[in-house]
Amino acid sequence: MSSTKTPILAASNFIRQIIERDIEQGTYATRRWAGSPGDAAYQAAGLPDPAKIRTRFPPEPNGYLHIGHAKSICLNFGLARDYDGVCHMRFDDTNPEKEEQEYVDSITDAVQWLGFGWEAFGTSHLYYASNYFDFMYRAAEALIQSGHAYVDQQTAEEMRANRGTLTEAGKDSPWRNRPAEESLALFREMRDGKHADGSLILRAKIDMAAPNINLRDPAIYRIKRATHHNTGDKWCIYPMYTFAHPIEDALEQITHSICTLEFEDQRPFYDWLLERLVEAALLAQPLPKQYEFARLNLTYVVLSKRKLIELVENHHVSGWDDPRLPTLAGARRRGYTAEGFRLFAERIGVSKADSWIEYTILEDCMREVLNISAERRIAVLDPIKLVINNYPENQSEDCFAPNHPLKPELGKRVVPLTRELWIEREDFEETPPKGYFRLTPGGLVRLRYGYVVKCTGFETDADGKITVVHCEYLPDTKSGTPGSDSIKVKGNIHWVSVNHAYAAEVRLYDRLFKEAHPGAGDSNYLDDINPNSVKTIIAQLELSLKEAHAEDRFQFERHGYFVADRKDSVAGRPVFNRTVTLRDAWQK
Repeated sequence: MSSTKTPILAASNFIRQIIERDIEQGTYATRRWAGSPGDAAYQAAGLPDPAKIRTRFPPEPNGYLHIGHAKSICLNFGLARDYDGVCHMRFDDTNPEKEEQEYVDSITDAVQWLGFGWEAFGTSHLYYASNYFDFMYRAAEALIQSGHAYVDQQTAEEMRANRGTLTEAGKDSPWRNRPAEESLALFREMRDGKHADGSLILRAKIDMAAPNINLRDPAIYRIKRATHHNTGDKWCIYPMYTFAHPIEDALEQITHSICTLEFEDQRPFYDWLLERLVEAALLAQPLPKQYEFARLNLTYVVLSKRKLIELVENHHVSGWDDPRLPTLAGARRRGYTAEGFRLFAERIGVSKADSWIEYTILEDCMREVLNISAERRIAVLDPIKLVINNYPENQSEDCFAPNHPLKPELGKRVVPLTRELWIEREDFEETPPKGYFRLTPGGLVRLRYGYVVKCTGFETDADGKITVVHCEYLPDTKSGTPGSDSIKVKGNIHWVSVNHAYAAEVRLYDRLFKEAHPGAGDSNYLDDINPNSVKTIIAQLELSLKEAHAEDRFQFERHGYFVADRKDSVAGRPVFNRTVTLRDAWQK
């Protein structure tokens, strides 16, 4: 229901076990759904919720999604799909200074590209936290009136000093016990713009001696004069994330609020806040429950938003969609597939324990998917001319190459053979090393899909660099004919006709970092950038590739998987990016 794609068979994990237990016990069976998010009274007037569970994917629109987000997307939307539920697409846009529509658009595009959607039970479940600001304000006033919140006038430095440490209790604010009426009046003045930014702050009143520092009267509302991308200048006070997030979950009737382990210490406040709002009759049971899992730690990449911004703004990469970046926009442009990401998410699983995932696992998932889906084509990346001296100059004949060796139903395509061909420079050696089975002086090799040829000589330039290789073909040895096996050769090389080739820009991408853990210890992660992370060449390609459309993917035989760049390709002139090599080149 949350995805139009066929689900990958999912392995069990602790979150699935919790969901299955809750469904079996009817934990959320009494919930009602009035058709959209709302408070207790609004939902009570609705019908029984048709969704067995509700999850959510709640990114803040202050940047581009990265590979780590793909794990969360696949988890939350996949669980909703598998358990007859709904996953809400929610923008956690409570911080007006860093959020932009550009990021909103990029996020929705990425989630849909991964194969997921938020249409379910006849309606869209795309939501914005900022649409709940009115309720959040009501909730804050209710906390003040019930004695569970107060307006503090301490400076940020004083609050920090009085917060205490892990081994020392905090100190009460001198404003902690001010009358509720006074706090309420000040809070309304904050709302009305009568106080300067940072001069007052609303704090929850819990326990300044709590072992969990997050319960030591956390801030829940601050003054911040900033234009919001959704609400404009309506508000000059904004809720803190830890206050807003549980309220968003509750209004949306989320059942299982799944987040990463860094939020585990925030769970007691999550529960405390929702319980206080139930007491105030603003929310109803059953309440959402928060569960934490280990975030993705991937070798050879950085996922820190600060570091990604630095890479982009200081031009270490070409932009947020640079194919070397671990952003989903970059991965898509690189040629990584949505199916590969879904397979990767399932393969690495879900656990409570932090661990490092080898980047090779992600690359292998992409290879596995592309091996099945990508048609084969011929490309010569480092061309050198091969002249068949005994082949007629103006003749061309058809050779036939399968479009996909695993899918015979896709048929074969014509590959024209002529007197002059392009071959790979590495496929000829004047002085071959031991075990070399390609073209050598006097040696025999098969032109893939064509004839056996014998090398008769070569030409060099003034610097001694080989420029042309000469050979003769054996006419009765064409592939697919009865004589093809008459002469046995060990070598088999690919080629394209000089007269029928397409000279194209090809970008050979590799990992952005040369170290598994960039910036490990006290080192600067920028020092670990791989100087060979991209190489741009002009390659000679099979002519059919000239008609490739943006995001068409192919296996270039012997070289790896490539994609027509979705940004720089134009009709009749595609540019190709290497997605991944045929084999892992990073094994130590």
